Amino acid sequence: MSEIAQPHDRLFKALMSHPETAGAFLRESLPPEVSRLLVSEPPQLVEGSFVEERLRPYFSDRLFQTRMISGKPLFLYALLEHKSYEDEKVGWQFCRGMYAFTEQKTREDERWQKLPAVLPLLLYHGQQEWRIPNEFLFLVDADEALRPWLMNFRFPVVDLGPIPDEQLSQHARLRAGLLALKYGTRDPQAQMDALENITAALVDAPELLLSVLLYLLTTFPYLDEERVRQVVRRINPQEEAEMMSQFAQEILAKGKPEWVQMVRQEGEQKGRQEGRQEGRQEGRQEEGASILTHLLQRRFGAVPEWASAKIARAEPSVLEAWSLRILDAPTLESVLADLS
Repeated sequence: MSEIAQPHDRLFKALMSHPETAGAFLRESLPPEVSRLLVSEPPQLVEGSFVEERLRPYFSDRLFQTRMISGKPLFLYALLEHKSYEDEKVGWQFCRGMYAFTEQKTREDERWQKLPAVLPLLLYHGQQEWRIPNEFLFLVDADEALRPWLMNFRFPVVDLGPIPDEQLSQHARLRAGLLALKYGTRDPQAQMDALENITAALVDAPELLLSVLLYLLTTFPYLDEERVRQVVRRINPQEEAEMMSQFAQEILAKGKPEWVQMVRQEGEQKGRQEGRQEGRQEGRQEEGASILTHLLQRRFGAVPEWASAKIARAEPSVLEAWSLRILDAPTLESVLADLS
């Protein structure tokens, strides 16, 4: 799995591994006509993943088993999309994942009489609003007259972007986790603007502090050590030293928050020294170029000379746009492709 996808995967699975949190997510996200027919007990997590290895940089999944009030079993297949834009083929991924699970169940019981009921659910936290039809037949090229005769299923979509922060969930732990996921794919300024809301949510869910800060340190490029300490002091001040030694120092030692802070300070200092708009513009360009170069090195390795030259000539607005592409672009060339 790619380094970019890992933090989304870790936080999603940590959040959904807690039975009460998973139960709250399913009850709040499923259609009312389904959720009101579920038993009140938290769902049981079914261990394992049904996403192919090659697709795990793009998707994470969690499978839960519960029961209807009628007594019949129901499996709920929750999928998280890592990309910052909606995927038109997500229905195919649902199909493959649900088939893999059903195939496993039939192998375990060769005398089966009925297949398990599996209901899919998509959690989406991309920058663009979800606009893809939430049914499998959207992917099938067929005449309208054939639709009643073809396999189809629908899937609820939880698009975090349009949901106001305070309405993400009534469950404290779930609200804190969803807030972090919501801003994990946003632009750096929006991320820092949301830090106060995320911190306030963690005050009501302090047990999630470790998982969320690990996620923020990896996905918020402007988050520095001092901001991390401020969050810890507000939520768990008596454990600041222990928590920083447990995870923050290890991650900060890798350089990302520190070099971001250093580059920002150098750019600001250069702008002050020159005292002119031209100098400030140059400082912004150098800052953005340095940040982008470091991100590219962490994602793709050594940056070739042609890429360094192109970065050095780019305007700050172009550098920012390229930096956002790193979240899901498959190659260095696709990151630095000219803007349309």
